[in-house]
Amino acid sequence: MHLFATVDQVCEISLSSTSEYGDPYNEIEVDGVFRHSDGRTFKIPAFWRGGRRWAIRFSPPDAGEYAFETQCSNQSDGGLHGVTGTVRANAYEGANPLFQHGRLRVATDKRHFEHADGTPFFWMGDTWWMGLTLRLDWPRGFQMLAADRVAKGFNVVQIIAGPYPDMEAWDARGRNEAGFPFAADFARVNTDYFDMADLKIAYMADAGLMPCIVGMWGYYMPIIGEERITRYWRYLVARYGAYPVTWCICGEGGMPYYLSKTPQEDATAQKTGWSHVMAYVRAIDGHHNLITIHPTQYGREQVDDPALMDFEMLQTGHGDLESVAPTAETVITAVGRTPTMPVINSEVNYEGILGRCWQNVQRLCFYVSALNGAAGYTYGANGIWQMSTRDNPYGPSPHGRCWGNTPWQEAMLLPGGKQAAWGASFMRRFPWWEMERHPEWVEPSWNRENLYTCTAAGVPGKFRVIYAPMAWDPPLVKGLESGVAYQAYYADPCTGHDFPLGEVKPDAEGNWHPPIPPEVHDWLLVLSVQ
Repeated sequence: MHLFATVDQVCEISLSSTSEYGDPYNEIEVDGVFRHSDGRTFKIPAFWRGGRRWAIRFSPPDAGEYAFETQCSNQSDGGLHGVTGTVRANAYEGANPLFQHGRLRVATDKRHFEHADGTPFFWMGDTWWMGLTLRLDWPRGFQMLAADRVAKGFNVVQIIAGPYPDMEAWDARGRNEAGFPFAADFARVNTDYFDMADLKIAYMADAGLMPCIVGMWGYYMPIIGEERITRYWRYLVARYGAYPVTWCICGEGGMPYYLSKTPQEDATAQKTGWSHVMAYVRAIDGHHNLITIHPTQYGREQVDDPALMDFEMLQTGHGDLESVAPTAETVITAVGRTPTMPVINSEVNYEGILGRCWQNVQRLCFYVSALNGAAGYTYGANGIWQMSTRDNPYGPSPHGRCWGNTPWQEAMLLPGGKQAAWGASFMRRFPWWEMERHPEWVEPSWNRENLYTCTAAGVPGKFRVIYAPMAWDPPLVKGLESGVAYQAYYADPCTGHDFPLGEVKPDAEGNWHPPIPPEVHDWLLVLSVQ
């Protein structure tokens, strides 16, 4: 059999087995080997679609022709082994940056992301942990939330394939229109569930929202077992690896189940098991999508070898103002560790959780992350992460407590989400990937005893950005370079409006006292060379 396809994004090749299997998901493995005319080779796993049906999804990295041949662990299956064909890839001509600039990678400085064509990528994520469940209805609700996030400036969505946190595996809240992610006893996946998930994953990518796919929550490792989870991750890689995605191996990798009677033993087993799974995913993903793990604090502490990760996720607390200083310190520590890798603050102070963490806290956490070296930031809103609805509030976690039941339709409108996403747009005004911390540039400079001290970053002689969390008295700008002509402005992180200040005229010691801002709240003070 010889197949031919033309594609400019994701190509799907359908196969049908000719042999009989009692349990094809567990009994056999299928791959497609694609060879570009220049000699490059890509080995892509196939996924089971149910019954005799299999499929391979391939996204060619460049235009040109790719000859392929399938390989099946049962070489006598003529429908799955030895099938050949050609894929002709056209150059993408659309405006979606995820396809226009190519797949995400780590830049050579190991501190930030860029697309395949070298375009820098500042990660601005939103948290939809349970977005593949029935509570975020398809298509109306899902498309409405996606449109809102794109309009505000988000470009990533952290979303769980399942099973989910804050519940047991067979809790009805973890269903989608076709049931649960797994069949009974986790013996195999529910392919109908993933048919529905396909619609949402593809829609996000087409909208310009990169899916950061979380396999499941970490505490399922001792429940499901490493062998079955490894096969499940092969399925996810095969089904979604062709899309512009990143992989998050699990959520809160080292956290045992809430009611576990053996928490220490579970935590140890989880760290080892998820490390093995991460290494396996790296080995089989022919599209080379970036890999991380979602932590309880530092991602690198959730695995045996941090070098398995491409970037580090952080979780820095949900304690409202009390979490701001730990957020800054955790980011600074993570950015300074080796091996060097991009750092994302992937969970902090969901807006509205426990009746607090409102927009002022959202701005504080964003800027102390971004200006201390993070390569991006993920916002979260209570009500969206668990997709609570008016008719079906999420309710309690297994420990019996409820984090809050705000409907996602209301949480979508919380001002902190818009303000945090505007912060990402603000960062993109500058070559943010060149920025470094410069606490010596400002007084009062940040310290943990006073949340309202300033954070400064930039590039000497080019630009400075100072975040002043409380500008009753404007900060003192220090150490301005002799002979550098800066222009200054205030940027309002609440409204997005700019207020020009004109030429910076320092004193003889190189210090400058900026004027009082238009209102008393937090401000961004920018000095740049025109």
